[in-house]
Amino acid sequence: MITRELGLVREALNGAGMDVSYAYEDLVFVGHNGFLLQFTDWQREMLIHTNVEARDTDMAGAIHLLQNKGTELGLVFSMGKQYRLAPSLDGEENIQLEFC
Repeated sequence: MITRELGLVREALNGAGMDVSYAYEDLVFVGHNGFLLQFTDWQREMLIHTNVEARDTDMAGAIHLLQNKGTELGLVFSMGKQYRLAPSLDGEENIQLEFC
């Protein structure tokens, strides 16, 4: 079983001026929707998935800062895919996450 280091991820995010808004299974939603994090099979690596609606120039500084804070804590934040949020098809308040 893989141990997920949510505490360290939270510490890296806090050090970069961000916070966890929600964690679900292997995904960590950050306090804004510019990007989200996903645990990998390696317990010290996270993928950074960027929102298709976020401007790369706006996210670059935040991602770089997060990667630096992660390195200080022994975490690796690697670039993943892009994603978009869409309304749930079931009419509920849920959202649907689509990776591109």
